Amino acid sequence: MARRTGKPVTRVPAFWDTSALVPLCVRQGITQRAIALYKTYDAIVWWATPVEIASALARLMRMSQLDAHEWAKASKLAKSLTGWWSVIQPSDALRATSMQLVDRYDLRAADSFQLAAALEWCEYAPQGYVFLTTDQKLRDAALLSGFDAKQM
Repeated sequence: MARRTGKPVTRVPAFWDTSALVPLCVRQGITQRAIALYKTYDAIVWWATPVEIASALARLMRMSQLDAHEWAKASKLAKSLTGWWSVIQPSDALRATSMQLVDRYDLRAADSFQLAAALEWCEYAPQGYVFLTTDQKLRDAALLSGFDAKQM
């Protein structure tokens, strides 16, 4: 049996793509993995992440994968999570980086903003920094950029 040492548990920061956060709000196959990662890593997110989560939840409801009650519960949970995040704000420099990333890695606009925000967070020195996503193309781009991109 583990003993308590009296030392506080230190969580390390990680950049969380929206795709890694949605399973915290809606039961999915990777929800348990996402919860375990959330217990380990503080969330650093892009400024538009709450909008992307709202979009994902609305899409799940339109696809009849959530009913109105489940959507309301997931939306409330998503809103409560935002109080624990550190947010990377938009800037001209971030937009310029995002434009370069679209060409370099063939990313969609939203994904390029996610990766650009992560690069800004680590001051463009991603070695040793964690990037969490369920999107394989974005994960590959994060790995090629130098992040420790965790498999979800």
